[in-house]
Amino acid sequence: MALDPSFIVGIVGNVISILVFASPIGTFRRVVKKKSTESFKWQPYVTTLLSTSLWTFYGLLKPGGLLVVTVNGIGTVLQAIYVTLYLVYAPRDTRVKMAKLVAVLNVGFLGLVILVTLLAIHGSVRLTVIGFLCAALTVGMYASPLAAMRMVVKTMSVEYMPFFLSFFLFLNGGVWSVYSLLVQDYFIGVPNCVGFALGSVQLVLYAIYKRKTPLAKAAETDEEEGSAHLVGEVEMQGYEGKNSFHAAQQRHLNKGSSLPKPSIPRQTSLNKVVRSLSMTAYELHSYWHQNDRLGS
Repeated sequence: MALDPSFIVGIVGNVISILVFASPIGTFRRVVKKKSTESFKWQPYVTTLLSTSLWTFYGLLKPGGLLVVTVNGIGTVLQAIYVTLYLVYAPRDTRVKMAKLVAVLNVGFLGLVILVTLLAIHGSVRLTVIGFLCAALTVGMYASPLAAMRMVVKTMSVEYMPFFLSFFLFLNGGVWSVYSLLVQDYFIGVPNCVGFALGSVQLVLYAIYKRKTPLAKAAETDEEEGSAHLVGEVEMQGYEGKNSFHAAQQRHLNKGSSLPKPSIPRQTSLNKVVRSLSMTAYELHSYWHQNDRLGS
């Protein structure tokens, strides 16, 4: 018996989606190792937990929604683990804010939606309401990289837009768009078409700016060139000061040969020599110029 094409596409979509959901594992391994959440943002994990939970509920309501349930059920478990780890290792103030939002969204709002849907809404309207909510959250999830895309254009660098995450979001949106066409489910299709389009734009940006010099590195290069230029000027000034010092010293010696030699204690002369060794070229020039005027 031939397999349904939608089932095959759905299996592929499950694999890709699970890879996307599992992508933060490396981040949380680092969090656990350092026992700190550092500057990682927590909002995406809370909102994704709500999205996967609602999609799991949608799959349970939808006839033939097994593949929707499996992928989003796994996603819900992973996101719940991420949220828990963040709550454990986050600073106290962040933990309080995050706990309040989790209580409002992932417990209060989700519970209210399930209760209202099961008790007050019946028939096909029930699936329509949950479908609209799921589609809106998924569009928001796919739109979240817009800030990273703007940063890429601004800095001309793809440093803050990882290639594999963009690639898997592109694949995920494309596969689930095909699946939605096969099963004629627009609630799955519309947000994933948006995700496919945004993923395509991210890959185009990556191809354009991959070999560009980031502004930060360019600024660093300019700074190094400026420093080298400044050092060159200082060395030139030191060289000129050194020549001036020798000229002043020669004039001082010439004048000294035609004038009576003052009686200066040897200790004072030794102190002047020691002092001159610790001076810069500019200080030496000023010092000897001052002595030259006094001598004249």
